[in-house]
Amino acid sequence: MSKIKEKLKAIFGKSKDKKPKSPTREWVDAILFAVIAATIIRWLLLEAFVIPTSSMEKSLLVGDYLFVSKIHYGPRTPKTPLQIPLTHRKIWGTEIPSYVDWIQLPQWRLPGFTSIKRNDVIVFNYPMEHQYPTDLRENYIKRCIGMPGDVVELKNLQVYINGEKGENPPEMQFQYFIPTSETINERIFRQNNVSEVMRVNGGYALMTSAERAARLEKQSFINEVRRIEKDDTRVNNRIFPDVNRFPWNEDNFGPLWVPQKGITIEITPDNLSKYGLVIKEYEGLRSVEIVSNELFIDGNKVENYTFKQDYFFVMGDNRHNSEDSRFWGFVPEDHVVGKAAFVWLSLDPQESFLNKIRWNRIFMGIK
Repeated sequence: MSKIKEKLKAIFGKSKDKKPKSPTREWVDAILFAVIAATIIRWLLLEAFVIPTSSMEKSLLVGDYLFVSKIHYGPRTPKTPLQIPLTHRKIWGTEIPSYVDWIQLPQWRLPGFTSIKRNDVIVFNYPMEHQYPTDLRENYIKRCIGMPGDVVELKNLQVYINGEKGENPPEMQFQYFIPTSETINERIFRQNNVSEVMRVNGGYALMTSAERAARLEKQSFINEVRRIEKDDTRVNNRIFPDVNRFPWNEDNFGPLWVPQKGITIEITPDNLSKYGLVIKEYEGLRSVEIVSNELFIDGNKVENYTFKQDYFFVMGDNRHNSEDSRFWGFVPEDHVVGKAAFVWLSLDPQESFLNKIRWNRIFMGIK
């Protein structure tokens, strides 16, 4: 044996035993590896997301935890690289920014295995937060109902795409009113899966689907369940793009063309009202001014404009309780984070600890 050791030393030289790692060093290495691995997975494959509002009820519920697929449409390269890993905009549990914007990189989208389809549920960066870098704007989740080049219109709450009636989500909700002076037991609403109910003067206001509203109306002590609807004579001052030119509301909206990459429009007062914000904020131009219904790019007056990227029109399935494209406009393609894939956990914020988990929603696919 000793001869073998001598021969090995002669061939490889004298070996030195490595100093074993301390427990602290092993923990640091393990944590560092986990952070790097999680960061890569979050960037390239999947990112966790939680539903904070009821704008997608009942398709998605408040307290649903879901995974967003980055590989469907292709992950985006980082725009703001100087950021604490696994944070979005703030350090966890604080109001302290988790990034500095000293470096802003050009953003590209890597190849995905599909593209956005009409009626996909997508997660995107809220376009109107112009004070933040694109990739650090708040994450929103809505249904994509309007593709680039589509003409979107709402007539009496019904969506029309290019003049044809659009597909309605199976769990689409609207606001209803139950006129009554009686008190309705909360159990009745829970049994009919109605979670958004408010007692108002003269009755109850609630958000629900047409099917559930019909079931409620069959109750012997309920005479009527009336859907709330604004006719086309009522104007909502908050509706996109400009009620002075386009007196629309959330129930009667459009027609509105969705910008498409490579398509050229004429610069008119109406088109500037619809697409001026898009050209100024999302097209990556250095200097854009809109003065007296005229468009100036880099100081030169422009008569026509060709869009540099695609845009999408999105809406929440809870149609009367959703801030969406009807209120603030289009989603630029470079703001799209990914496709909502499946719910991995669902916690009911209204229930106690033992009943909090919605077991029937775990690993539920999103349609």
